[in-house]
Amino acid sequence: MCIQVAANLAAAQFDKEVAQNASRFDWQNFNNATLKRLFDAISGLGTAAQRDQAKLKELNNVLSEMDNIYSTGKVCEYDNPSNCLALNPDLYSCLANNRTYDRLRFCWEGWRDAVGRKLKDKYPRFVELSNDAVSQDAQNWTDTGAYWRSWYEIDDFQEQLENMYNQLKPLYNNLHAYVRKKLMEQYGQDKISATGPIPAHVLGNMWSQSWINLYDLVEPYPGKTSLDVTPKMKADGWSVDRMFRTSDDFFKDMGQIEMPQNFWDNSMFVKPEDRNVVCHASAWDFYNAHDVRIKMCTNINMIDLITVHHEMGHIEYFLQYKHHPVPFRGGANPGFHEAVGDLLALSVSTPTHLQTIGLLDTVEDDNESDINFLMSMALDKISFLPFGYLMDQWRWGVFNGSITTATYNQEWWKLRTRYQGIVPPIPRNHAKDFDPGGKFHIPGNTPYIRYFVSFILQFQFHKALCETSGHTGPLHKCDISAGPNKTAAGEKLAQLLQMGSSQEWPDAMEVITGQRDMSAQPLVDYFQPLIDWLEQQNQGETLGWDESWTPPYDCAATDGFTCADGSKCIRPGDRCDGVNDCADNSDEQNCGRPVASAQSVTVSMATTFISTIVYILLTTLN
Repeated sequence: MCIQVAANLAAAQFDKEVAQNASRFDWQNFNNATLKRLFDAISGLGTAAQRDQAKLKELNNVLSEMDNIYSTGKVCEYDNPSNCLALNPDLYSCLANNRTYDRLRFCWEGWRDAVGRKLKDKYPRFVELSNDAVSQDAQNWTDTGAYWRSWYEIDDFQEQLENMYNQLKPLYNNLHAYVRKKLMEQYGQDKISATGPIPAHVLGNMWSQSWINLYDLVEPYPGKTSLDVTPKMKADGWSVDRMFRTSDDFFKDMGQIEMPQNFWDNSMFVKPEDRNVVCHASAWDFYNAHDVRIKMCTNINMIDLITVHHEMGHIEYFLQYKHHPVPFRGGANPGFHEAVGDLLALSVSTPTHLQTIGLLDTVEDDNESDINFLMSMALDKISFLPFGYLMDQWRWGVFNGSITTATYNQEWWKLRTRYQGIVPPIPRNHAKDFDPGGKFHIPGNTPYIRYFVSFILQFQFHKALCETSGHTGPLHKCDISAGPNKTAAGEKLAQLLQMGSSQEWPDAMEVITGQRDMSAQPLVDYFQPLIDWLEQQNQGETLGWDESWTPPYDCAATDGFTCADGSKCIRPGDRCDGVNDCADNSDEQNCGRPVASAQSVTVSMATTFISTIVYILLTTLN
């Protein structure tokens, strides 16, 4: 049994014993609201409620196997199978920096072949085991999705999400139309339709969730001071340590808790050379009130600088609520933790703050510079909204059975086309492909709607704290740490963080915003100047997309394969695997070429130490 599985089983057994002890009390009738909430928290077991130890062990084994597949997957070149590309940094870089349509397709497709297909047969069993486990919880959850949604403590949670998404949809559609037009100029009308969805591989990100890497293609006013400070960081010799120290200074300037020494001693800031690791940035709380860490394969660039501040936000949250009993050491709801990290990043991203830390020589204060800045923010924030919304729409459907094993991939792409306006660059073989598995949070079993919620909350928090700090002027120019009353803003933030999950989240929200409901309006207010500009730019453009459009693909020209009788390849990327992929029910022709196959490999992973204490895995979306 691997260390991770053993640790998870030990934690589950501990949770069961605690819940059993709690059941001896008539806690539902306690008068003390805090004590009642504490007992309620320790009585809910989730998957740990599984009474069959063999099934619980199998569930954890499946999760461990899926994690291993994802963390060790690599994509090997067609013409040089010994040259294999890891997701980070190789495939990240390919999608971010390459502008060759077919090369992008290779990187996009290769990752899904290397990882998704190997997960396809494992995920249904995970779903079955997870649903069975939560059904044995005290609340008898109907499925895992219902259990996850219960964390938000409101009956109309899904309706509220839908209402907020619909409020933001016009902004996304305007950004989509503008970016689509620019991509059509780059790749031509034969590859990008003026009225269709966008091929998923040309948006600068493996999952099309952030379009920030397209900024050079869509910049509204070229020639203004560049907002990408990556070249400046490299020219000035920034180190990974300096990136984290700068973030620590940001928190200290607002009166927050300084990072403890063991944080610096025990964290993993760069990718190790002696073992394979999951490079997805994450913050860890070891629940002993002093051991907190970050695990991140940091690179010297602006995106990672922002990510560092995001992850440090999680660490600050850990430190602020460490005085609570363990069940209360968490965000007020799952979206709060992510919102706090991104809230701080909103200030760090401003040109004035970048100038303060020496990464911008001058700040141009004019409308064109404002639009450039807001475009860069929208390519990261607005582009994410439909993806953040749909991930768990798909997963909730899987858990409740409305999406069946046979339709996993079809329904995934229906949602991605409907909400994101994207399509796969090549035909998918739904019998073999499992494209959801190409995103870490699916095999990692990390709920995702928290990120959509966090994008709503972070702008609510930002607006409220900007007002408290004494900022005047447009919301997008606010740096909370630079306001004349920044200490008061810091105190209000600390008050929220110190609450942890000891009270219902509307109580925590009220501390900062004075409101008890989520609202998308502050996000709209932040981007209003860009909204007005996009509406002008998109006059005559089609807003939305024809969901039936698919991009052309010539498999023979791209992969060098042809079908035996010259007929059309049904699924050109299967590369001579012995499965019928051609319209004549044959595999591809000329399969005997020694270097023709694009192989996917899994490299054996050295066993890594996983804490025996329950951890919180929190990420930046990328």
